[in-house]
Amino acid sequence: MSLKNKTLFITGASRGIGEAIALRCAKDGANIVVAAKTAEPHPKLPGTIHSVAKEVENRGGKALAIQVDIRFEEQVHAAFEKTIQTFGGVDILINNASAIFPTPTLQTPMKKFDLMFDCNARGVFLCSQATLPHLMKSENPHILNLSPPLNMDAHWFKDHLAYTMSKYGMSMCTLGMSAEFGPAGIAVNSLWPKTLIATSAIATFFPQMLENSRKPEIVAEAAYTIVSKNSKSTTGNFFIDEEVLKEEGITDFSSYAINPKKPLQEDLFVKN
Repeated sequence: MSLKNKTLFITGASRGIGEAIALRCAKDGANIVVAAKTAEPHPKLPGTIHSVAKEVENRGGKALAIQVDIRFEEQVHAAFEKTIQTFGGVDILINNASAIFPTPTLQTPMKKFDLMFDCNARGVFLCSQATLPHLMKSENPHILNLSPPLNMDAHWFKDHLAYTMSKYGMSMCTLGMSAEFGPAGIAVNSLWPKTLIATSAIATFFPQMLENSRKPEIVAEAAYTIVSKNSKSTTGNFFIDEEVLKEEGITDFSSYAINPKKPLQEDLFVKN
């Protein structure tokens, strides 16, 4: 199903995975709301909402750049009001914005704890809540959360409890909202990478692993595949990017590797 003229609201879209999803969907001629905090160039990080919006239009889409911090309810609602005024509706919400601080309990300042919960669990709930009334008017509505499969084994919690709790909060939104809004035909799914993805977060926390990572484009291709499907028959799933693409007949992922000569590092929530 083509995304031509469909409106996507993508959080954290000024760089990384959010940017890659925006550019992939723009190829169909979609309307892309580039929603993120970065409106001015950052001294250490690439990309702004304006640079991504320009590239979206270069790829054939229509773009609306909105500076928004998803921790603040009034900013989120204002962003959706502007989206409706510009494009007339919303068809797809990509909850990509996230905060990461993967540290043990005694090394996690409460300021970082609050940031992760505000951006991750609360941010996804807030953005979804604000979007749902508009999604109910769409012919093929989707919410896609960039969050991991739920697994209650202590292994996934013991080294970075606060971070895991916050990311699982996003995944619990998938679990609950897919059941709650499935009867309305709204798809709610999660997507997570099989391997590390070369984002600014990896560069900051695991720089030694950058060459063992894949490019954000593999997640973007999987996200595009998911939100292009019929919302009534694609909901409540915890997708892994590689598995999504394998189902589409793609088996060669070498082009996504940062360094094809280096072994890939499985992601935090999927490695054994």
